[in-house]
Amino acid sequence: MQCYALCRFRAGWGYPTALLCTYGFFSSVKPLEPFLIPYLSGPDKNITAEQVNNQIFPVWTYSYLVVLIPVFLLTDYLRYKPVVIFQGVNLLVTSGLLLWAQGVAAMQIMEVFYSVVTACEVAYFSYIYSVVDLQHYQKVTAYCRSVQLLGYTVGSVLGQLMVSFSLMSYQGILVLNLVLISIALVTSCFLPMPQKSMFFHRKQGVDDAATSPPVQTNIAACNNTASRDTGQCFGVLLRLWREFLQCYSKQLLYWSLWWALATCGYNQTVNYVQVLWDHVGGSQNFAIYNGGVEAVSNLFSAAMAYAVGFTKVNWATWGELALGSFSGLGAASLFLMTFIGNIWVCYVAYVIFKCLYMLLITIAMFQIAADLSIERYALVFGGNNFVALVLQTVITAIVVDSRGLSLKIIPQFIVYGSYFTGITILFLLRGLYTVVSTRSRTNVSQTQREDALDHPSARRYLVLLVFPLMSSALSLLKLNTK
Repeated sequence: MQCYALCRFRAGWGYPTALLCTYGFFSSVKPLEPFLIPYLSGPDKNITAEQVNNQIFPVWTYSYLVVLIPVFLLTDYLRYKPVVIFQGVNLLVTSGLLLWAQGVAAMQIMEVFYSVVTACEVAYFSYIYSVVDLQHYQKVTAYCRSVQLLGYTVGSVLGQLMVSFSLMSYQGILVLNLVLISIALVTSCFLPMPQKSMFFHRKQGVDDAATSPPVQTNIAACNNTASRDTGQCFGVLLRLWREFLQCYSKQLLYWSLWWALATCGYNQTVNYVQVLWDHVGGSQNFAIYNGGVEAVSNLFSAAMAYAVGFTKVNWATWGELALGSFSGLGAASLFLMTFIGNIWVCYVAYVIFKCLYMLLITIAMFQIAADLSIERYALVFGGNNFVALVLQTVITAIVVDSRGLSLKIIPQFIVYGSYFTGITILFLLRGLYTVVSTRSRTNVSQTQREDALDHPSARRYLVLLVFPLMSSALSLLKLNTK
């Protein structure tokens, strides 16, 4: 009986979700990450904050842009699971370089490996949609996102406790991080292997007939030999481009646009917020509470992401207005961090900013996933992140890079706050238009129904319909009386 129950569990959606959440948790526990700037600028590495800001961190953005598309293609060709494992391997390499390598060049190489880790996120979030049914999308999205945030929270708490109470050196924390990543890597090996992917391993049948246009019915035959024939591989890429164009409906386009714009601004903010904290807190001789702040922000973000899975809101009507409104609060938080000049205000504003982004990105993820076939979600995920990364590369090259304007940290955050203000204006206007249009269509429909009922012919038909029913009821009543 227990064996039967175990087999049913492994065959259901809970087993792959539990394994993926376990991997997401242990791979996200990074105790040193909130203290990366103090570690790199301390005696262990002896790198200045300016070198970190203008020479090391920009490498991640440029490398991420280069590897994102190849990793996405490999994700589809290898059917997600091997790329999840590859992400764990690169996490090990990244932590090893942080622990043993020295110098600016070595840290730039570390950023290259970490960019591969970030690019592999597409496999983490796309894998689950290839092994569960559509009806579970909203819940599994909330689970995967919230457990990842929970891992960040635990890592931040561990890091803060070890630093505050001098329980472990930075190098000891990195050794612990290597152990946790190893657990995640072993867990990923037990993930069930998906049986299909979007192009290279696509199954034909009912799903394809329902979700794919007729012109693509020969994709699977082309894909079987794509890896051996350059010409047919080009055909697969051409069809991938056609799929990409067909994925974006009008409603989906606006969710994806917000995803790309907001992710660009969020990544820039998170990448450089420690530099801002070091600037503001250092001038006040303040103790470092970066880990505690990251823990609080991740915990609240996880709670909000989890709660989204159980909310009942008509996002088709109110979604764009919500995107604009909450983006405005995020812009206000960034301006508070920039102009107040108090470390506690910076911390609180950062928590608010991160929670707002995690709330909205979780909504956007399951809204997009629900409107697409399983196979197309990874394409949209990769496309949105690629657009975000192109924008981020442009901002980094102009604003941050030593070969560009090389702005100091305060002017940088003024740019980021202004950027989110632009997003706010765009989606508030679009959201107001959507709400007014929806209300107008609803009022017109109600008026048409009322006019139809008031029409003489309609009243005549109602009388003809009701009169026989009333006669039948009276007849039955008489029979019962007799």
